[in-house]
Amino acid sequence: MENHSSVPMLFPVEPEKFWQQIRLVIREEIEKVTKDNPAGNNIYHTEGLTQKPLYKINEVCKLFDISRPTIYDWIKHVQLKPFKIRSRVYFLYNDIQQLLAG
Repeated sequence: MENHSSVPMLFPVEPEKFWQQIRLVIREEIEKVTKDNPAGNNIYHTEGLTQKPLYKINEVCKLFDISRPTIYDWIKHVQLKPFKIRSRVYFLYNDIQQLLAG
């Protein structure tokens, strides 16, 4: 453990007491999250969302058991439309369902 006594404090609390309180707050917050979510489920769950709305290219490859060049070919022949969000490329759930059905 680092010695924080050389760190200047701008409020009237002993440094060691301050760090003890910070550790306690962190432990309490971690316990709250694990108590509310004992099964380890995704805590970022969105109510009402029944399927994953966007798929990454690797997920589409695994889903269809195909390679990336096949995905690029589907894009070229307008069978699958890519959506770029920042530097990432995603595919819509509905488009994937149409390919699976067709």
